[in-house]
Amino acid sequence: MTVGIIGGGQLAQMLGLAGIPLGLTFRVLDPSADPPARSIGTFIHGAYDDTDALVELARGCDVITFDFENVPSSSVKFVQQHCPVFPAADILAIAQDRFDEKTTFEQRGIPTPAFIRVDSIDDLQIGLQELHFPAVLKTRRQGYDGKGQAVIRTPDDIEPAWRRLGGVPLLLEQFIPFEREVSILAVRGQKGETLFYPLIENVHREGILRVSRAPAKKIDTLQSLAEKYARSILDKFQYVGVLAMEFCQYQDQLLAIEMAPRVHNSGHLTIEAAVTSQFENHLRAVCGLPLGSTEIQEPSAMINLIGSLPDLTAVLSIPGIHVHEYGKQQRPGRKLGHVTVTGKTWDEVEEKVAKVEALL
Repeated sequence: MTVGIIGGGQLAQMLGLAGIPLGLTFRVLDPSADPPARSIGTFIHGAYDDTDALVELARGCDVITFDFENVPSSSVKFVQQHCPVFPAADILAIAQDRFDEKTTFEQRGIPTPAFIRVDSIDDLQIGLQELHFPAVLKTRRQGYDGKGQAVIRTPDDIEPAWRRLGGVPLLLEQFIPFEREVSILAVRGQKGETLFYPLIENVHREGILRVSRAPAKKIDTLQSLAEKYARSILDKFQYVGVLAMEFCQYQDQLLAIEMAPRVHNSGHLTIEAAVTSQFENHLRAVCGLPLGSTEIQEPSAMINLIGSLPDLTAVLSIPGIHVHEYGKQQRPGRKLGHVTVTGKTWDEVEEKVAKVEALL
C-alpha cells in the first residue's frame, strides 16, 4: 500500500520509519523545501492548500493521513474527494479551534476547565468576573507548544494580555491548580476495534513538553476514566488512527485540556517501550490492518531535545539510551530530537534521565 502524508515533519518521518518494515511506501506533501520526512518516500513540495499539489499527492495513494493538526481542514476535506483520508476532516476542524474542542468535550460529558468565548475586551472583563483570577487567555486557533497563551493573575495583567493576543478569536479558561498532566493515546481501526496505551505523565516547561514517563505512576481509576473519555470521542466521530488526549489531574478528576487527531509527542517513547509503537499502530489503523499490542514492556521516559543538541557521544555513552535526531536546523524553542530511556526499574530510569538532562 502507498500512504500519503500531509505534513513532512518529524512525526511523518517516524511514521515512515515505522511503515517501511511493513512494506508500505509513502508520498509526503510539505511547504518546506527540506522537511525531516523528505527521505521516506516521494516528496511533493507545495503549500497545504495547493489543490494541484494535493491532487498530485493523492495520485497513486491508497490512503492519506496527516502529521500536523494545523493542516487546513478544508484541504483534508478537498483531498477526501480523491482518496480516503484518516482521521477525517470533521474531527480535525474541531481540534483546530479551542472553543469548538471544549464545547465538544462538554457535549460528550468529558470534564474540562470552565471556559468562555472572548471576542472583545468587554467579553474578557465579563469573563474574568465569572471565572475570577487567575485565568488563562488563549487564542482559539494556531496554538501549540505554549504559543498564544497568557496567564491573567491580577487586573494589571488584563491590558497587556489583550494587547498581546487581541485581534483574533480568543478563549478565557479557568486556571486549575492541577497536580500533574497526563495523556492517553488511543487507536481505533476501520472496523471500530479500539486499544489504549497506558497513561503517560508529562512535564512541561514554558509550554513545551520536556519529559514524558510511562506507565504513569499511581493511576488508580484514572486509566479507566481516560479510556472512557477517549472512547466517547472515537466512537462519536467514527475515528480511525491514533488520537491523543491531554488531561490535567485535579484531585481524583481528569480535566480534558486538548486533543490531537494524530500521533503525539508524548507517545514517542512507545517506539522502544511498547510492543507496538504509536506510529506503527496509526499506520495499521489507517491501512485497515490488525492493531498491535499497546503494552508498555518496562518503565520508560522520553526527554525532548529543545533548541540545541547535546554532545551525542556523551548521551550515547549512557547504557540503555535511544537517540532520535530529526535533522532540523537549531533555533530556540524548536524540537530537534528526543531521547528515550528504558530500564528494569524506575530508579534505573530516573538515574539515566538525570544524566541526560545534565548534558542538555
